[in-house]
Formats: sequence, C-alpha cells, structure tokens
Amino acid sequence: MAIRVNLDVILAQRKMSVTALAEQVDITIANLSNLKTGKAKAIRFSTLEKLCRVLDCQPGDILEYSDD
Repeated sequence: MAIRVNLDVILAQRKMSVTALAEQVDITIANLSNLKTGKAKAIRFSTLEKLCRVLDCQPGDILEYSDD
C-alpha cells in the first residue's frame, strides 16, 4: 500500500511552477519538492490546507491511496 502525491499533475493543470507555489504556501522549494516526489514522510494539516487553498482543490486531489 502507498500514498501517492499528485501535486505535479495539479501544478500542470494550473500551469503553476513549484517556485510560485512555494512562495504562495510559504514553504521551501526543497520541502515542496520532497512532497511532490513522494519522499516526504509526513505533511502538516496546516500545509495541506494552504496547498488546497492556493490550488483550489481538495486534499483527495493531492493525495491518493493505492493498494499495490
């Protein structure tokens, strides 16, 4: 089982760069990159809330459970 992060898909749909998102969410590019590539082990609800607000999406749009 795994949690997949679909942040790259949402960024492409919104035509937004990682740099622009990092600035708006107030997170470092390195941390956002770790989240985007699935290397992050955790995410704060406050960060997830900011991502959803900026990207105009739901948490389920960003995170996806996969049973593989």
